[in-house]
Amino acid sequence: MLDIKLLRENPKIIEKKLKSKIPDIDIFKILSLDEETRKIQKKTDDLKAQKNKVSKEIPLLKKANKDVKAIFNEMSKISKEIQTLDEKFKKLLQEKDFLLSTLPNIPDDEAPISLNVEDNKCIKTHGEKKTFDFPIKNHTEIGESLNLFDFKRAAKISKNRFSMYTNMGARLEWALINYMLDIHLQNGFMQIIPPLLVKKETMFGAAQLPKFKDQLFCLEDKDYDLYLIPTAEVPLNGIHMDEILNEDELPIKYVAYTPCFRREAGAAGKNERGLIRTHQFNKVELFSLTKPEDSEKVFNEMLSSAEEVLKGLDLHYRNMLLCTGDMSFASSKTIDIEVFLPGQDRYYEVSSVSNCKDFQARRSKIRYRKKDEKPTFVHTLNASGVATSRLMVAILENFQQKDGCVLIPIALRKYLDDQKYLTPKK
Repeated sequence: MLDIKLLRENPKIIEKKLKSKIPDIDIFKILSLDEETRKIQKKTDDLKAQKNKVSKEIPLLKKANKDVKAIFNEMSKISKEIQTLDEKFKKLLQEKDFLLSTLPNIPDDEAPISLNVEDNKCIKTHGEKKTFDFPIKNHTEIGESLNLFDFKRAAKISKNRFSMYTNMGARLEWALINYMLDIHLQNGFMQIIPPLLVKKETMFGAAQLPKFKDQLFCLEDKDYDLYLIPTAEVPLNGIHMDEILNEDELPIKYVAYTPCFRREAGAAGKNERGLIRTHQFNKVELFSLTKPEDSEKVFNEMLSSAEEVLKGLDLHYRNMLLCTGDMSFASSKTIDIEVFLPGQDRYYEVSSVSNCKDFQARRSKIRYRKKDEKPTFVHTLNASGVATSRLMVAILENFQQKDGCVLIPIALRKYLDDQKYLTPKK
């Protein structure tokens, strides 16, 4: 959530920056409500001060045998007015806070200003696209020939856009998860296994609510008002809600593997079948809390750790600095890591590294204290480290062989009994 002081002090500048993410934003309704609530608050405080002053005078007047009936009547009127103002204040404050919670984070000056994703800026490439001297297959065709997935039975169990890994598909998925966790643990991240169901307050703190309510899975249960997590970022952000950390505790760097659940799997193109867009997928997530002056350094560390995953698998990728219109709601700066998928003939994001600055910390009330100074908000950062579904696609499509086998990247073989190839079922 944004600091209301920023809106008060620089309304036109802030609105212009926010419009570069969401064009129809209007902050002046919020500022109008803010001004009205502050006027009501002042009037209420003045009336309470008046009431307190007179309350102290009444015993003296009684002692002097003065008639205080008129004063009591006046105090009764003031009490009713205070009650009316308090009710109005609460209603307006609730409306103001709701509207404030719908504003996205302010984009960093480094982000290209554009609503067109074509204006995302390529800032790095690694490796080269694989070349093939035979007709290539997409991952669904490869998966069928190698008995790696069963999408039909997954749909029978659940619905369309759910997947089921089978045989070596399941083992390769698990190998990827362990491989990624090993890298991030070596890079100083602490492993967490968080809950997969969280309260709405936790969703709000991570900036998933109210903005993305329609994209979330929610329990239909009278005893539990809980949501399935769309990413481990949500519970990891919730770990330190309503806490004041000590300066020497920072930075805190977490890594977690979880399944992720999203109702909105996106608009699928003709080639976006199989694992490209699903309602449930596995992801290793990085999450950090830092002092503001350290957040850029930690951002680069998280980016480097995510890149290390792809370098170790010998995959060609590119880093894209996202333009303002393509950034997430909570992010101030985002770099997407995109891997080229030959079967789709295009790049797809496998990791998104974002600095949310103090946006989530304000919503979650996560602060830290410098010695004797007043507590101030931390910066939070998140990164996919990475999502396995598209990484699985990348491995199958980039390492497919002419004879129908798939070469297993060297880095994964130790998790698969040193097996070198996935071979077609007989």
